[in-house]
Amino acid sequence: MNPLLKLIPLLCGLLSKVHICYGTRVVSGQTVCYGGSKHPCYKIAYFQDMSSRVAFKEAKNACEIDGGTLLSIENETEQKLIEKLLHDLTSSGSGVSDGDFWIGLTRNGDGGAQTTFAACSELYKWTDGSVSEFRNWYYDEPSCGGEACVVMYHQPTAQHGLGGPYLYQWNDDRCNMKHNFICKYEPESVLEKELGDRAEPEYEISTSREPTQKDESGKTEEDAQVVAAKSSGLLLVYVIIPTIPLLLLILVASGTCCFQMLTKNKPRTKTSVDQSTLWITKAPKKENSMEV
Repeated sequence: MNPLLKLIPLLCGLLSKVHICYGTRVVSGQTVCYGGSKHPCYKIAYFQDMSSRVAFKEAKNACEIDGGTLLSIENETEQKLIEKLLHDLTSSGSGVSDGDFWIGLTRNGDGGAQTTFAACSELYKWTDGSVSEFRNWYYDEPSCGGEACVVMYHQPTAQHGLGGPYLYQWNDDRCNMKHNFICKYEPESVLEKELGDRAEPEYEISTSREPTQKDESGKTEEDAQVVAAKSSGLLLVYVIIPTIPLLLLILVASGTCCFQMLTKNKPRTKTSVDQSTLWITKAPKKENSMEV
């Protein structure tokens, strides 16, 4: 199958109208913005069907075509925010189960077997050009070798390892493995992408806001702004698009079979009147009278 077909569904989200509201639950395929217009936005691409998950390069291309980049994490605060998004996705009742997520961290060096842990970790760089040195490796990771791309663990049902549960820590994996992924967007790019050049943006802003909560230090927690695609059929399109060639093939084959059956069952043409009735006259012949 052409890899580009797997990128079409994310482009379909560009055609959806946008609704900005407060307190919307996180679902797969929606763009979520926290902390106002000065902070980045995120989109979690989770697929329960394991055959729909993608390799690192496909995930990276999908995010870039959609106007973003594969997730980079600048600090522990952003790491905790992503953990919250994944937790909200899991608790939203969507039936999310085990499935790691690609992030935009990859290794360019060879990372041979003799590479030490510290040296191996330094070989990893962010694909969006970020210079952040924040890392959240699982115990005894990265292992280097043939594993050059990084996932964020999300295996809540797995038995705990030496580093605790396989949940939200990072692990290097083979780049051709199939996983979910997380995209990251600059806030202005989200508005430009969703609203385009329309003079009057077609979105609604909720007027009712939940009361702000204060933490122990007395600071007010910022409300979360959620930019959600109006259409929730992103995953449905992801399944339908690749099947179009097969559907067309079935349609053509069915049409051909029907045509052949109709041709075989077509009644034979009647014999020409001129040929079949040459020996018949319209009026009965008069009997010749016998001469005496």
